[in-house]
Amino acid sequence: MKPPESAGPPTPSDPPEPVNGSDRPRREPLPARSAASPRTAHPGRPGLSTARLGALGERRAAEHLERAGYRILQRNVRSGGVEIDLIARRGPLLVFVEVKTRRSRRQGGPEEAVTPRKQARLLRGAAAWLHEQRLRGARVRFDVVAVEPGADGGLVEHRWPGAFDAGG
Repeated sequence: MKPPESAGPPTPSDPPEPVNGSDRPRREPLPARSAASPRTAHPGRPGLSTARLGALGERRAAEHLERAGYRILQRNVRSGGVEIDLIARRGPLLVFVEVKTRRSRRQGGPEEAVTPRKQARLLRGAAAWLHEQRLRGARVRFDVVAVEPGADGGLVEHRWPGAFDAGG
């Protein structure tokens, strides 16, 4: 169920790749709420800061990739002045993964936040990382993983393999 290739970010109408080999996305409950200062707590989910929610989404994305046979090479790596959420490998293919986690779709889906500007930054970061690692000519792909609450309150993951490419 791979979406058609396009230069833009995936849209909510693009079918995401199933995360567990079936047509149903994998769900996991959000962590229990805890007392947190109002400065770090998100108004829509008391006790769970935006940073913690993002880290949870990145962990879920990494676990999904590992279950799918990818080896996580690095997490939250900075290269070329850009943070790359995940870098994974499966065989000869290197995958640079942008993870977007949201509490709701009030401001659009998580995948919609991967704008052309963000794509250009990720391309620049990936090129710098490949240069640093001396991996000239490596096969690469850019995936987007969106993590958001499902109807039952658990987290739902959606992955768009090859969401964008260097050809823009």
